[in-house]
Amino acid sequence: MPSAEPAFPHDETAYDRRRLRQWLAGEARADGVTRRRLLTMLAATAAATALPELSPARAADSPIVKPVPPERFILRGTNAETRWDALRGTGHHTPNELFFVRNHTATPVLDADEWRLRLWGDGLRGAPGEDRPVEFGYDDLRALPSVTRTAFVECAGNGRTHYTTQQGEPVTGTAWTLGAIGVARWRGVRLSDVLRRARLSSQAVDVQPRGLDAEYVTGGENLGRVRRPLPLSKALNDVLLAYEMNGEPLPYDHGYPVRVLVPSWVGISSIKWVGDIQVSAQPLFSPWNTTFYRLYGPSYPPEGSAPLGRQTIKSAFELATGATFAAGEGQVLHGRSWSGAGGIARVDVSTDGGTNWRRARLHDDARSGTWTRWSVPWKPRTPGATHLLARATDTAGHTQPDVAVPNTQGYLFNAVVKHPVTVV
Repeated sequence: MPSAEPAFPHDETAYDRRRLRQWLAGEARADGVTRRRLLTMLAATAAATALPELSPARAADSPIVKPVPPERFILRGTNAETRWDALRGTGHHTPNELFFVRNHTATPVLDADEWRLRLWGDGLRGAPGEDRPVEFGYDDLRALPSVTRTAFVECAGNGRTHYTTQQGEPVTGTAWTLGAIGVARWRGVRLSDVLRRARLSSQAVDVQPRGLDAEYVTGGENLGRVRRPLPLSKALNDVLLAYEMNGEPLPYDHGYPVRVLVPSWVGISSIKWVGDIQVSAQPLFSPWNTTFYRLYGPSYPPEGSAPLGRQTIKSAFELATGATFAAGEGQVLHGRSWSGAGGIARVDVSTDGGTNWRRARLHDDARSGTWTRWSVPWKPRTPGATHLLARATDTAGHTQPDVAVPNTQGYLFNAVVKHPVTVV
């Protein structure tokens, strides 16, 4: 019998714990979900519980394929958060072996030779006399004109824990600090090219990629495989079907053989291990744009905000939490800032908890869809504990606030993060 867990479908941490146990035990339980039950779960998303932390110790038999050593990652159930001090000196692109992992279940190990991408739905025009799905194999995709794009992938809950630690707001979900982001150089084909070859109809409005990982089971309900609709305008703009990451075939944990890449949007949009894409002449809905990935709370309508799209603005230091510095010794602090709304135009840094600010030196041009590295010199003089702060401004005019507007699921944290350090 499945173990008893809280029946909150939006509590990702409880789900991750239970699903990890199931995978390690070789179990796979799934019950059907009715429309009435789905609507009940929708109504329940306004509830909030205290944010739990997971142990950073790695399981002997991980649902993640690549090594996730504790000096590089913090394990969070089926997920692995990159440690920011591990990124120091790695260059603009996150090495594949350091890229964070966000899994709903366990990483599937798929065979590219057997993989097929199936496009179907009433948003496609059937060939003359026919009305059937269109399929592409791995070699079919690689034979199409390719493009290469540098872009970040970031979980919508990145920074979630700071709602609680900095603002005292209880939220649900995996307790990410700021390490649920990575930037890579992706190579693949334009989704727009594939849609047109599949005979896209002028009536199409939404496309919905679906992954080939195991079905998502939570609170005793089977919500099916991870899937999330995109408006056609975004799908035809800059979305890729990516098969390479930093010059190599996609690693298993990052979507091999093919994943969706949706630049600047919340990571759930970039479906890994994509197996089919529904093309629809009507708006599409799934738990991942109804129950999950909307904003709920006092500042939002009872039914929640619109489904999340673009990511927000953030900054992080390439330092371990609680790092120690010697008084009187010159240092150079390094960090990275990014925004879903544009490139980074400016970063200001405070080394005294926010009393004084200095402009950081930017090491990258302001480019949309990726981060900008920066640095600032510092010679600490007074022993004791302090906080380092970094505040970014993007090319669209957004600046990180002191306080993020709370929501029950802890999405889109954008406030300046207080990074504790000690001077000795």
